[in-house]
Amino acid sequence: MRAGRITTARRARGVLLATGVGAGLIVLIALGLFLPLVGFLAGATASTAGLIPFPALSVTLVTMVGVVLVAGLLLLALTRRRTGVAIVWVMLAVLVALAVTVFPLGAVASGSAERASDIAPMLADLWSRLTD
Repeated sequence: MRAGRITTARRARGVLLATGVGAGLIVLIALGLFLPLVGFLAGATASTAGLIPFPALSVTLVTMVGVVLVAGLLLLALTRRRTGVAIVWVMLAVLVALAVTVFPLGAVASGSAERASDIAPMLADLWSRLTD
């Protein structure tokens, strides 16, 4: 080693491979699952004139937090020196991406159930008016 040179430990090739595969999986999740699902749910809301509620603000906030978390987890995976630890961080990033993908479906289902509970008393009132 020559004087004045700073040495750094090289990363294992598996770390780069794991991070690359994880980033590819997350892109596939975003393009193949998240965007079509959000588009379908927003279209269903638009076609039913708001009968099916789409919580755009909460979906946007969860998506932004998810993007930051996934990017941070992938960065943590990239900066590890051992492949096994990098794989754990990549798996966590993929799980966060899947959780962010499932959130809009749960939010719309919850909003629809709440809306359905509001409709039942209205229908009962309408029925009582018609039968009296």
